[in-house]
Amino acid sequence: MGTTVLAVTLALVASACTAGVDGGAGGQGAAGGVVGSSSAQKEVRLAIGGESEDGYDPTLGWGRYGSPLFQSTLLKRDADLKIVNDLATKHTVSPDGLVWTVDIRTDAKFSDGTPVTAADAAYTFSTASKSGGLSDVTGLSQAVAVDNDTVELRLKRPQSTFVNRLISLGIVPKHAHGKEYARKPIGSGPFKLVRWDEGQQLIVQRNDSYYGTKPAFERIVFTFTGEDASLAAAKAGQVSMAAVPSSLAKTSVPKMRLVPVKSVDNRGLMFPYQPDTGKKTAAGLPIGNNVTSDKAIRQAINQVVDRQALVDGVLEGYGSPATGPVDGMPWFEPSSAIQGNDAGKAKELLESAGWKDSNGVRERAGVKAAFTLLYPAGDTTRQGLALAVADMVKPVGIQITTKGVSWDVIDKRLHADAVLFGWGSQDPTELYNLYSSGSAGVGYWNPGYYTNPIVQKNLDAAMSATDQDEATKYWKAAQRDADGNGFGPSGDAAWAWLVNLQHTYYVSDCLDIGKPQIEPHGHGWPITAGITGWRWTC
Repeated sequence: MGTTVLAVTLALVASACTAGVDGGAGGQGAAGGVVGSSSAQKEVRLAIGGESEDGYDPTLGWGRYGSPLFQSTLLKRDADLKIVNDLATKHTVSPDGLVWTVDIRTDAKFSDGTPVTAADAAYTFSTASKSGGLSDVTGLSQAVAVDNDTVELRLKRPQSTFVNRLISLGIVPKHAHGKEYARKPIGSGPFKLVRWDEGQQLIVQRNDSYYGTKPAFERIVFTFTGEDASLAAAKAGQVSMAAVPSSLAKTSVPKMRLVPVKSVDNRGLMFPYQPDTGKKTAAGLPIGNNVTSDKAIRQAINQVVDRQALVDGVLEGYGSPATGPVDGMPWFEPSSAIQGNDAGKAKELLESAGWKDSNGVRERAGVKAAFTLLYPAGDTTRQGLALAVADMVKPVGIQITTKGVSWDVIDKRLHADAVLFGWGSQDPTELYNLYSSGSAGVGYWNPGYYTNPIVQKNLDAAMSATDQDEATKYWKAAQRDADGNGFGPSGDAAWAWLVNLQHTYYVSDCLDIGKPQIEPHGHGWPITAGITGWRWTC
């Protein structure tokens, strides 16, 4: 065990003592659920990452990839991803899709004891729409509390995906929402924040005024550790759950079981779509790449990559091949996918486009088929995928130089260099943002500046549809339509999507976490979506 890992593990042990965890006399510490230990029944310790450096304010984006924990949402998804009520008792949508009316339960209270009202819901949506945060409520025109328990959400235009805002946006109290809220949140969710030692731990306590199923635990301690340190803490019996990358999921951990959870969390290679003409963003960042802007290069990479080998080799089998950002979701178009891998087809594409072999690396008009692929340093999964893809494309004459760098570097180069990104959402809005020309260069949305008028037309039609089945038809057409147009790998191949992850957790043999949801991208704590149903069994 390295010095750093040992130090972190010892810190966790000390933290457990100061937090009042009773190690008991029966072997495993309280974090693992000691038989007969009352403290074990009251507290659970988790090392599952997900610290929100920006705090826990839903109007700024907290909770968009999972349960907001401290706040309630109007709607939520159950273990089967079906939409069910949370704060809402019912909701309706006007025939023109412009007005969403939501009735709110009258027995909900914030953790400071004040009732949750329609005015709070209206305030939350209005604030989120103006905050410029990541919760994407920009389609809202006005939120109005019709009466004490009815809110109308009026849109600027129909938006088929707006239901997901009702699922992901936690309701904040109008009377207690200010500058300090993100670090001292008040909500009507199952837990309330007690203490946050940034970079180390977050302690939350059961909200006994919560209207839903009361959690079995009085307190949860989230410890913020790296991958190796989380595993070390699990081995030491100091946490009840540890999230680990698939590369560490073959380790044997005493008194714990491995729980792989399916997800729509994917990893893909984003290609700069525009040629390098010297154009720059308003901030002076370069746009374009003369290699990845060629469709033949992008299609060839999509053809030659052996995605199953990536799952088996890099993910240790904990995942599945990905050929798009929404594989397996209701709006996925299977005909857009590439099945298997075909180096011969990749070579044909390159030859036909004029890329000729020259000492192992193809060239065309003096330009080598070579480019840089960036990935965030310290992410072992993305590093493994990047190196493997570079090896896979080499035999067909494409040279990829992989570089692990900071996000600051990626932020400056993401329009000109390929980047190994991770996405994945239960909301098709993400599909729109990744491929809409209107999103080009906005944060991490469409960093390659992809554009296709036919695809854009289908994306816009999907977004503005008032019927979900109609929307799904257009989402699928954007990936591949009847004429073969689309952003998918068999069309423009704007990305080379590689794998869908399974999130892997070591869980105490004494902790029953029920049936986990299919999880979105791993920001936040998606595993905690069903936390009110978790129970000790020892």
